[in-house]
Amino acid sequence: MLSQEAIQKALQAVKYPGFSRDIVSFGLVKDISTANGAVSVTMQLTSPNPEAAQQIKTESERVLKNLPGVSHVHVEVKQPTAGQAATGKPFTNQAKVPGVKRVVAIASGKGGVGKSTCSVNLACALKHLGAKVGLLDCDIYGPSIPLMMGVHERPTVNAAERLVPPANHGVKVMSIGLLLEDDQPVIWRGPMITKTINQFLLAVEWGDLDFLLVDLPPGTGDAQLSLCQTVPLDGGVIISTPQEASLGVVRKGIAMFKKVNVPILGIIENMSYFTAPNGERVEIFGHGGGKEEAARQDVPFLGEIPLFTEIREGGDRGTPIVVSTPNHAAGKAFIQIAGALRKKLG
Repeated sequence: MLSQEAIQKALQAVKYPGFSRDIVSFGLVKDISTANGAVSVTMQLTSPNPEAAQQIKTESERVLKNLPGVSHVHVEVKQPTAGQAATGKPFTNQAKVPGVKRVVAIASGKGGVGKSTCSVNLACALKHLGAKVGLLDCDIYGPSIPLMMGVHERPTVNAAERLVPPANHGVKVMSIGLLLEDDQPVIWRGPMITKTINQFLLAVEWGDLDFLLVDLPPGTGDAQLSLCQTVPLDGGVIISTPQEASLGVVRKGIAMFKKVNVPILGIIENMSYFTAPNGERVEIFGHGGGKEEAARQDVPFLGEIPLFTEIREGGDRGTPIVVSTPNHAAGKAFIQIAGALRKKLG
């Protein structure tokens, strides 16, 4: 017997015209029914473009007819009526986060490049420069922001039944890690992640913020797409280390942002070099790869962060180096990059 899951899986092969994402990921498939070899699917587009609708209908019918056991296919593609707002993009359901002026995603193609460390220090650096800042941890499976920011209390709920994020070092923080017991694993499928990120953005009382930084998990999966669909992003920052193994997947991160029309604010090269106790500069992971990749991709290079034990120590004890020692070489590097970001975003 045909299952809805099998039909959804087949429809994932149908891309939204002009995008690399499929119609299921975009949430366009609204209803699926099957009976005696007949499949009926209803979709709702946010674009009035008739060519896009016809292309989606034709391609959907093709993939469904190829499923074993399917004898009849009916695909209905609904579009906005005249007078309904539509921009021709599948992101018209995006909602601005109330009170937040700028939303910036911090991303990396792979894990282990210090993305969360950069996120907490950039958030604190923006606060150091006088901005009102929030930090959202979207790494559902491996939340580390609460530890690095020294935030351990749970969010409260206000009279409007909205979550009120705790704060430390002048930065408001929200993370799934604040809602779980210690060491409790998160074993969720994509739809749960999507719903959680949506709530963290739109059901949290962020208040008046100049910047909301969003620490994304590594890769280009559900969390990244959910963020791009839920709110209009003002830009994305890519964190990399200098070696080719890291830069190779940076290209995927850049391509992802471009596909979902998010401006790329630039690349940061983390763990750029190490200064030995005798003053010798040691380039453990090579050097300059981030700057070269930024030039190749024609995106800004925001700066390099040297490798210092003090950066790791600050994250472990919940006091980022920008807070504890802003005049340290690493603290100055983060503050300089934060200033560049603020200037780019006005």
